[in-house]
Amino acid sequence: MNVDGLIVVDKPAGMTSHDVVARIRRLAKTRRVGHGGTLDPMATGVLVIGVNKATRLLTYVIGSRKSYLGTIRLGQSTVTDDAEGDVTATVPAGHVTDAAIRDGLAARTGEIDQVPSAVSAIKVNGERAYKRVRDGEQVELAARRVTVYALDVLDIRREGDMVDVDVDVTCSSGTYIRAIARDLGRALGVGGHLTALRRTAVGGMTLDAASTLEQLEERAPDVISLPMAEAARSAFPQREATAEEARVLSHGGPLAPVGIEGPYAVFDPAGDLLAVVSERDGKARAEIVLAPA
Repeated sequence: MNVDGLIVVDKPAGMTSHDVVARIRRLAKTRRVGHGGTLDPMATGVLVIGVNKATRLLTYVIGSRKSYLGTIRLGQSTVTDDAEGDVTATVPAGHVTDAAIRDGLAARTGEIDQVPSAVSAIKVNGERAYKRVRDGEQVELAARRVTVYALDVLDIRREGDMVDVDVDVTCSSGTYIRAIARDLGRALGVGGHLTALRRTAVGGMTLDAASTLEQLEERAPDVISLPMAEAARSAFPQREATAEEARVLSHGGPLAPVGIEGPYAVFDPAGDLLAVVSERDGKARAEIVLAPA
């Protein structure tokens, strides 16, 4: 029996997000599996996986705000802006003060225009930027507007000419933490890159709800963390439909608006997920219909 829902995985280091999807396909015994927001191989932590019908919720998961714990090393630049790339420059950073580091990070909070790392999955003329870089091409990506809601310094450690800065970041979708590391290093004149990254939350889904791949192996094929209705309740505002409203919505018809900021989830009287809805032009219309067959 195919089961629909989300899985909150604690991704290990050294695996791509696609590697995790392939593993879940085998465990859940279905090909219809996707992920809600890429994590680089170096990074660990929350990776949200959609199974069967729940893959349709991943668009909204990808757009959720995200939280990370990371370590920025000042004094070295790399080609990838993280520890996986070759070092391109080394500049002594021991003279950089704690106050300068905190001020530099404060300047990277709020709405900012951020240039993603050239070695990223962003497509340039239909081809991933990282492939173009690996092929020897010089890639210049356009800046994108992102929001860094919080950027807290947890610790500053000094060893020789290097400075390591532990940070706690909450940001909008599309924010690159390694770009924050790169830009801080540039602003301070010493270069910088990211040496560790752990995603602690995607929207309301946190590490507390995450399972390791080993734990999922033990539970297989019962690997779903959040069945459809529970996943929707954790991700969206909610509206309960009457039996007649449920009938209309399940056939693609609009409902009267109720003033909920969308998108939001609509449930039938039995508590089953019917649709994800947005209100516009005086009507509540389904973006996706998920009514049980």
